[in-house]
Amino acid sequence: LAVHGRAGVARARRLGADVALVSPAFPTASHPGAPGLGPNRWAALARALPCPAVALGGMTPRAARRLPAAWLAGWAAIGAWAGD
Repeated sequence: LAVHGRAGVARARRLGADVALVSPAFPTASHPGAPGLGPNRWAALARALPCPAVALGGMTPRAARRLPAAWLAGWAAIGAWAGD
């Protein structure tokens, strides 16, 4: 389930989600000008979920290290793997 804010957390609870993609963790090239959640807001959403949280949006190995490991079940990316 995609989670972008508190409404997404409520939806995850209501639907009994198995995993949530919490995004955008950081600014991303696929959504120019859109702000990312940042580590603190991302963690608050992940902590409130009834299921594991996977970070999406602006993710790289370095960005993943900025998120709290206690709440980070994994991370997903498109651009990080695309190369030049």
